[in-house]
Amino acid sequence: MSTPYLEVTYRRGRPIAAYYYLPRRSGQRSVRTRQVEPGLLIDFGRGGRAIGIEITDPAGLSVAALNRVLRDLGCSPVSRADVAPLRAA
Repeated sequence: MSTPYLEVTYRRGRPIAAYYYLPRRSGQRSVRTRQVEPGLLIDFGRGGRAIGIEITDPAGLSVAALNRVLRDLGCSPVSRADVAPLRAA
């Protein structure tokens, strides 16, 4: 997968969790997780490369906080439109 994308899990029409997939090789799995902001955890693959960001509090997500994490990882920032599915319900 070469393009980042957001996957949202809903319960009763409300987002309860989300995952922002970062570019990674097919079949790559998480071997370590680190909390970096309240409600944001980075998953790392073998070799220490970030492969995704767990969003455990979608309702409380700050785009600025997510972009800080992405910047620290050397990734492109997201826009409000990119995370709009978290606010849709």
